[in-house]
Amino acid sequence: MNPEIYPFVVRPLPYEYDALMPVLDEETLHFHHDKHYKTYVDNLNKALADYPELQKLSLKELLTGLEKLPAVVRTAIRNNGGGVYNHELYFDMMKGACGQEPGGELAEAINRDFGSYRQWKEQMKEAAMSQFGSGWAWLLTDGEGKLSIVKTANQDVPDLMLYTPLLLVDVWEHAYYLQYQNRRADYVDGWFDLIHWRKVGKRYEERNVI
Repeated sequence: MNPEIYPFVVRPLPYEYDALMPVLDEETLHFHHDKHYKTYVDNLNKALADYPELQKLSLKELLTGLEKLPAVVRTAIRNNGGGVYNHELYFDMMKGACGQEPGGELAEAINRDFGSYRQWKEQMKEAAMSQFGSGWAWLLTDGEGKLSIVKTANQDVPDLMLYTPLLLVDVWEHAYYLQYQNRRADYVDGWFDLIHWRKVGKRYEERNVI
């Protein structure tokens, strides 16, 4: 499959709007996907509209070559391109709550690099809770399969040349505030039950796939 390029489109959710209940309700998903994510897509296309040479680049190429972009659109592409990338991975790596856990190579890597699945959850939650203001907590792998947890502010992404993001949790308030108000911890606890570990595991095995 060829990488997606301009004009970028809003990808539909890979499940129904009520599929993530009770952790995330329909109103939250409609608001998050149909409003916030769509706005990032629209604004990214707007930023690229007058730059035909940039329209040939994939989202990953745009985000890994920010220093080469014209200064006048660099911030808009960084913010909105990151918003598109982050939201697409966030929505894609969830499924209906069933409390599944990782298996196969990924489970072995989690045990190796974090001590246990429980310890990984503790460290992932700590990253999500300690991100001041808006941002994300990520599980990454390098090309050798070593896992790490990082957090980023706003719509920034990790270095996509060095790491393959496996999953991430959105801690912008718009991701949870309609349902949880200021209870970020409750939202993050619920999110763990939504992780689509089979997809995450496949992403780990393939690595370097956007």
